[in-house]
Amino acid sequence: MEHRRSATDGSIFAWYLAAAERGNPYAQFNLALLYKKGKGIRRDEAKAFIWMRLAALQGLAFAQNHVGAMYYNGRGTPCRDGEAAFWFRRAAEQGEASAQQNLGQMYRKGRGVPHSEVDALAWFSRAAGQGVASAQALVGEAYMLGLGTHRSDALALAWLRKAALQGDAGAQLNLGLMHRRGQGVMASDIAALAWFRQAAAQGHPVAQRQVGVAYSEGRGVAPDQRRAYCWLARAAAQDDVDAQFNLGVLLANGHGVDKDEPEAFIWYRRAAESGHALAQYNLGTMYAQGRGVQADAALALEWYCLAAAQGVVNAQFNAAVMYADGNGVDKDEARAVEWYRVAAALGDPSSQNNLGVMYANGHGVAQCDSAAVDWYRRAAEQGHPLAQYNLGGMYSGGRGVARDLVRSFMWISLAAAAGDKSAAAQRELLLGRLTTAELNAARELASRFKPRTARVPTTHRRRSADAAAEAG
Repeated sequence: MEHRRSATDGSIFAWYLAAAERGNPYAQFNLALLYKKGKGIRRDEAKAFIWMRLAALQGLAFAQNHVGAMYYNGRGTPCRDGEAAFWFRRAAEQGEASAQQNLGQMYRKGRGVPHSEVDALAWFSRAAGQGVASAQALVGEAYMLGLGTHRSDALALAWLRKAALQGDAGAQLNLGLMHRRGQGVMASDIAALAWFRQAAAQGHPVAQRQVGVAYSEGRGVAPDQRRAYCWLARAAAQDDVDAQFNLGVLLANGHGVDKDEPEAFIWYRRAAESGHALAQYNLGTMYAQGRGVQADAALALEWYCLAAAQGVVNAQFNAAVMYADGNGVDKDEARAVEWYRVAAALGDPSSQNNLGVMYANGHGVAQCDSAAVDWYRRAAEQGHPLAQYNLGGMYSGGRGVARDLVRSFMWISLAAAAGDKSAAAQRELLLGRLTTAELNAARELASRFKPRTARVPTTHRRRSADAAAEAG
C-alpha cells in the first residue's frame, strides 16, 4: 500500500531544502530529520547523515549528538566508534545533555575511548545535573554498585528517586531492588513490589519478572501463581532469560497453570540457548528422562556439559555418571573422573564419594586407596550415607588407612541410621567383632557426629535432579 504525502509535508521539505542549500544549519538539521523519518520525502538515512553532518560541522550541538549516534549505530554511515565518541564529545562540551550521557556510555563500554567508569560517571553527572532522568538513573546505579566511585546507598537512593519520580523504569527497578535487599533503607517487600509494578507497567522485562517472582513467592503480596505466570510470560516474551527459565519451572510443576512439560521444554530451551546455566541443566534432565520431549541421552549429555562448564554442580555430576556408564556417549572413565573432580572440589558429596570409588577401583585414574579414603571422608563428614558406608569399609579392611574397627563401626552405623540397608547388615556383622568397650567407644563417636556443611558458592550448589524443582 502506498503512503500518502500531504501537500503541507512537501512544502515543508521544499522550504528546508532551499534553506539548507543556502547553508542554514537549523534547516540542514531539520532536513536530516525529515530524511531519517521519511516525512515529506522517501526515507533515506544516507542523505540524512550527509545533512546532519553539515549541520554538525557548523557547530550545532544537537546535530553533533545525532551524528555521533548515527556513527555509533551504523545508520546512514558505517559504524565507527571513534567518530561517534568524537562527535558526542563536541556536543557534550557545549552542554548537550543527551551527548553527555552518550559519551558516558562510550566510556562505560570502552567503545571509541578507553574504558573508564570514573569518566563515565563524570559525564553522567553533568547530564543528570540538567535533569535528564535516564542520566540520573545511571548516576544512582553507579553509587549503588560502586562504579567509578565509592559505593553510597544514600546518594544512590537520592538519584534513583529523582529519576524514578520522572518515570524512569530502570531507576524504579533499582529502587525496588534496594528496598528488597534493605540497601540503605529498611527492607520491605511491599515497597519493593510497588516500585517493580511501576517499572513493569512501562514494559520493563526485568521488573515484570520481579513482579512475577513476588506473586510466585508471596513477597509483598499474597501468593498468586496465576498472576505470577502472567507476569513471567510478559517478561519471557521480551527475551528475559531468567523469566523464561522461571516460566519453564511453573509449567513443569503445574504452578498456576496446567502442568505442560512440552511447553516447559520450549521455555527451558529458549533460556538455555541464551546461555542460562540452570535452564541448560534442566533441559538436559528433560532429555535424559524423556519429559516434554523424546528421550535422547546424547542431547542430555550435551546440555549437561554446557551447564557443567558454567559451574552447575548437578550437571557436572550427571555428566560424570554418563561418561562412567557410557550413556549417550562412548564409555570414558577418565572424562568421568575429570567431572567428578571438578564437582568434588566444589564440595559436592555425591561426586566426592564417586571419585573415591574411582580411586578405590582404579577406574579412569591410577588406583590409590589413600586418595579414595580422603574423598570418602570429605563426603562422609557431610553426612553422605554411601560415603560413610564406604569409609567404614576402608577402616574395616585397613585400606588406605590403619585398620580400626571402632571407626569402621561408627561410620557404618551412621550410614545404617540414614537408611542404608547394606550398612545395616554390615553393622550386625561387626557387632560380634567388637568388645563392649570398643562398641561403647564407637557409639559415643557416632552420637557426637555432626555433619559438616560444605561452603559451596551459591551458583554452584547442587540442586535436585528434577527439572521442575529448579525454583530460580
